[in-house]
Amino acid sequence: MDPVVDFLGDWRWRLTNLYWIVDESGKQVPFQPNAEQLDLLGNLHSNNLVLKARQLGFTTLIDILALDQTIFTPNYAAAIIAHGLREAEKIFRNKVKFPWDKLPPAVKALNPPVNLTASELVFSNGSSIYVGTSGRSGTLQFLHISEYGKICRRYPDKANEIKTGSLPAVHAGGLVFIESTAEGTGGHFYEMVKEAEKRGPRPPNAMEFKLHFYPWWRKESYRLDPDGVDIEPDLIDYFNALEEQGIVLDDAQVAWYAVKRRVFKDDMKQEYPSTPDEAFSGAMEERYFAVQMAAARRQGRIRNVPIVAQRVNLFFDLGRDTTAIWFHQYAALEHRFIDYLQDTGKTMEYYAQQIQKKGYLLGNIYLPHDGADQSVVTSDTAESEIKRLLPGVKVRIVPRVPQLDMGINAARQKIPECYFHETNCARGIEALENYRKKWNETLGNWSGEPVHDANSHGADAYRQFAQGWEPSHELAGSTYIPPRVQGHRSTVPGMGVLG
Repeated sequence: MDPVVDFLGDWRWRLTNLYWIVDESGKQVPFQPNAEQLDLLGNLHSNNLVLKARQLGFTTLIDILALDQTIFTPNYAAAIIAHGLREAEKIFRNKVKFPWDKLPPAVKALNPPVNLTASELVFSNGSSIYVGTSGRSGTLQFLHISEYGKICRRYPDKANEIKTGSLPAVHAGGLVFIESTAEGTGGHFYEMVKEAEKRGPRPPNAMEFKLHFYPWWRKESYRLDPDGVDIEPDLIDYFNALEEQGIVLDDAQVAWYAVKRRVFKDDMKQEYPSTPDEAFSGAMEERYFAVQMAAARRQGRIRNVPIVAQRVNLFFDLGRDTTAIWFHQYAALEHRFIDYLQDTGKTMEYYAQQIQKKGYLLGNIYLPHDGADQSVVTSDTAESEIKRLLPGVKVRIVPRVPQLDMGINAARQKIPECYFHETNCARGIEALENYRKKWNETLGNWSGEPVHDANSHGADAYRQFAQGWEPSHELAGSTYIPPRVQGHRSTVPGMGVLG
């Protein structure tokens, strides 16, 4: 009998002494958990949510742990879900089958496989480990969802299947690992991270997820000799801001980040985040306005801009169930978006009431091309409804563009001219930053068609500004004055005194 068998009762010993992997350079080496992997092992919870920087090795650790549990625990079912077929094949080949093949013969003889396919290992003890792109029916004791952020962004239907099918399939007392880099705000992964953050320092209960965040600066190897490395002025400001949050970096870390950013550019914060919030703010290839909105943040055009005592234009998107409205002022030759309203399942009366409550002196109201279409139930149009609810308003119908791309490009060109009130327009800014293309699974790339979700309404409303606003319109606005300021002087929040 191989003497190694004497130590097999300790799973921690097994993880650090028994398995081999293929490292980043393609070499076959014994698996030795790094500092980040050991930290995760030392802080395990039943439900684990791992938000990470790139190349920290969590997929390797979690999948070897899954393999280990199936080998040494009878009737144990483990499933690994990857975000793509090629990724699933690679995980099974490198993270499951290779470590199994390299085990000592005496260990393999204790529990030989009874079935081996390109995606599953089934052992004689009744346990199994499966790798695929979706969940499986039946009860699981171990579930690993790899790069869940990508799944949520590219395959929302698959993400919903995982949420409603795979996660509930894990038996009470089992182990769940959801790990990913961030893929922008929105989606189930983002919602789970925000929910875990809201809990604060309170330990999670058995049904809640524990958040494990691993920023780039925790990895010891992410360092570079600072000699000869120039640090851009905006990075100096960035590192100073991190220091104010208690994140103090040395010169070697600063140099590494500066050089790495030259490669990843606007994607740096997504791939190598310093904070959880930053992880979700990075630019992404599929986001229509990522470059323009990132520039707006860098240039200080997203802040609490001044709101002046003059008319406010409204730009609508009229969705089937969701309506979005941007509030805009053209002041000092600047386009200032000072407020934003979005809601679902509400009537036009509701939106008119909300507009009135804000107390703005109204200018022009811009509706998309279907604002003049009659309802299938009544003869009313959105245009006639608004004129009835807000007497005296000037309503303009924005003509439909021949192709949607033309409107999107017009919006891209306008964003560099705009300022956004960071507080009042937070939801609208989020919509612009996360308006994105659909993923074409057949071709493996981003299509030219936008995703229709909560973010598309804000983007479509903004597009009415880019397509419909003209300087001459500022000379012919509405005569509507909110009731709260009719006939007397009234102080409106943020606007000063109107008379």
